[in-house]
Amino acid sequence: MPRAPNGMPLANFGDRLLAVLIDGAVLVGVSLVLAIPTVLGMVAAIAGAAATSSSSEAPSAGLLFGLPLLIELLYVLLVLVAGYVYHVEMFGRTGVTWGKRAMKLQLIRLDDLSAPVDRGVLAKRWATQSLVGAVVPFFSWVDGLWQLWDKPYQQCLHDKAAGTIVVKVG
Repeated sequence: MPRAPNGMPLANFGDRLLAVLIDGAVLVGVSLVLAIPTVLGMVAAIAGAAATSSSSEAPSAGLLFGLPLLIELLYVLLVLVAGYVYHVEMFGRTGVTWGKRAMKLQLIRLDDLSAPVDRGVLAKRWATQSLVGAVVPFFSWVDGLWQLWDKPYQQCLHDKAAGTIVVKVG
C-alpha cells in the first residue's frame, strides 16, 4: 500500500472514483433544482417574445433567441458557482466533501503536511479540475486517470497543480 510522507495510506483509485461520483450526484441534484426556474424563465421569455409581436410580423430575434440564451448563460454560471461553493467553501469549512466523508478520504497539503488546506489551495484545485476540464477536451478524463500511473503519490493533475494528496483515514 503506497503511503504519504506522513505515513498515512494513499487513497486508491476506486475510493476516489466513488467519492467523485457521490460529489457529482450532489451537484447534479443542485443543477436540477436550478434547472427548474431556468426552463420556466426560458419558456416565459419565448412566450413573451411571441406575444409582443403582432400577427403580421415575426417576433424579435433578440427576444426570441437572445433572452433564452442569456438565461441559459446565467444557469451555467450558477452551476459553476454551486460547484465552487461545494468544493471550496464547504470543503474549507468542514474539511471534506460529502463524497470524501463517505469514503473516509482526506486532502492534505504536500508542501506542509500539518498545515490546513486553505481556500487558495482548494480554489486552485477546483479551477484546474472544473474550469480547465470545461474548456479543454478530454482533460477531465486524463486528470482523473493520471493517478493510476503517477508516482509516488498517485496525484491527479488537479492535485499536482494545488500541491495536495488524498489519503485514506479510515
